[in-house]
Amino acid sequence: MVKERLNTNVHSNTIVVNLQPIMAESNININVQLDAEKVPQNINWSASGSTAEEPQNAKAMFLAFWDGADKTALRIDLWTKDMMTDEMADFFYQVFFTMGDTFQRATRRKDLSDEIKKFANDFHKKFVEKERAEQ
Repeated sequence: MVKERLNTNVHSNTIVVNLQPIMAESNININVQLDAEKVPQNINWSASGSTAEEPQNAKAMFLAFWDGADKTALRIDLWTKDMMTDEMADFFYQVFFTMGDTFQRATRRKDLSDEIKKFANDFHKKFVEKERAEQ
């Protein structure tokens, strides 16, 4: 906060000026329905202030948080029973690839971003080759 003194002939006042921009808030809600064995049957999510304000269905999700104090990643990985193996491989490919984009935006390290994307492409190529070999 910035403090300014205004001196007038009558008295002196302190004015506190908050220079923080007005912050917007968005809530992301995730609902998971579990069966008797606690296996996800249905995953849906919504986000206020976005194009996904109505619940969106998903077959799988990855959610990660960085604990700066402990320097550890905390994560939640869930998928439903009806998530097929080829869908999971596509999901991993897309997550890996977009992690490369995110890493570049966060660090400006295009060289390492390209490595992540190369890994994503290699991973998907190997999956497809193994699937074809098994048919």
